[in-house]
Amino acid sequence: MDDIYFDNSATTRISEAAAEGIRKAIEIWGNPSSVHGCGIAAERLVTEARESLVRALGVKNPRSGRLIFTGSGTESDNLAISGVIYGRKYRFKPRIVTTDSEHPAVANTVGEAERRGFEVIRLSTRDGKIDPDEASAALTPETVLVSVMRVNNETGAVYDVGSLFAAAKARCPEVVTHCDAVQGFLKLGCAPASLSADLVTISGHKIGAPKGIGALWCDGDLILHKRLSPILFGGGQEGGYRSGTENVCGIAAMGEAAKERAAAVKRDNERVLAVRARLLECLPEGVEVNRPAGECLPHIVSLYVPGIKSEVLVRELSAAGIYISAGSACSSRKLRVDGVLTAFGLSPDRADSTVRISFSHENTVKEAERFAEALSAARSRLAGKSR
Repeated sequence: MDDIYFDNSATTRISEAAAEGIRKAIEIWGNPSSVHGCGIAAERLVTEARESLVRALGVKNPRSGRLIFTGSGTESDNLAISGVIYGRKYRFKPRIVTTDSEHPAVANTVGEAERRGFEVIRLSTRDGKIDPDEASAALTPETVLVSVMRVNNETGAVYDVGSLFAAAKARCPEVVTHCDAVQGFLKLGCAPASLSADLVTISGHKIGAPKGIGALWCDGDLILHKRLSPILFGGGQEGGYRSGTENVCGIAAMGEAAKERAAAVKRDNERVLAVRARLLECLPEGVEVNRPAGECLPHIVSLYVPGIKSEVLVRELSAAGIYISAGSACSSRKLRVDGVLTAFGLSPDRADSTVRISFSHENTVKEAERFAEALSAARSRLAGKSR
């Protein structure tokens, strides 16, 4: 019987379109910075991929900014945050507004800024919602950056980034807005203009491209006024914002994957909704869903399985060929209670017995049914061992 992969928020299978992009790039092995024919052909692949991703992101005017290729979503987040806040001198104590449930790529970068003297306000995301009153109080004239994710990678909560960023633009004259859209890209709207976002992070391996390629959309005004500084220095590739020879294979694959997924968003989401609905119908008695109070992305389900530690259950199901997660893959190997889940409102015990199921368009209703059966059997086995 085939394995079941329900860990798509950690990474996705490389799609055939992305694989074809890699094969094409392998045949054109020139350095994109070279001026001979082979280099120009490689540069053309990079340009085509950039154009495909800009369209997929929902940018109506490609000249309104620049898509900068990086090595990962994490690097894009670091470039967005560090590249903005350290590039100038302040006449006041600068403030950063973020949330208490960001991905480590944002949370730890902001934490470093706090150690360097920036004031950091972390908005509560209890029940998967940001309180507009709390956010309004945080948006003072000293706010220089607001960084909030589009979709929480562990609970699936969708944050109202557009309203928050629009309020920041209206109230904070120095502000730059950044959205980590890694989990939301090509699943729901992430267009920079609709979010009032100056900077938007995306990642290849969440959409069917290989690991090791990401991108950052940067609004043209930031470039015009030199408000984004590089964090890597070298040959000046990517307009000087990300030095290092471009990963042409990864870039070509990401462009092809985005083109494929952008053409099928509605169909893909309908498939995911069907799988999610069936899984929730089949859940064993006593297993509970940690449901966001507001909008949520159907691709992610947070499940509380009483009496069983999440990492134990992950290993038990893995042995049966069913792959789920105990939380973010960037931190799930660390033996600690998940801070995102406690910020959501879970007790430490409940957080310690919560697993994440994450779907893609490739998953099926039959897989959801098999998962529910396997979960029930695993609970019985583990309960027997604990007696």
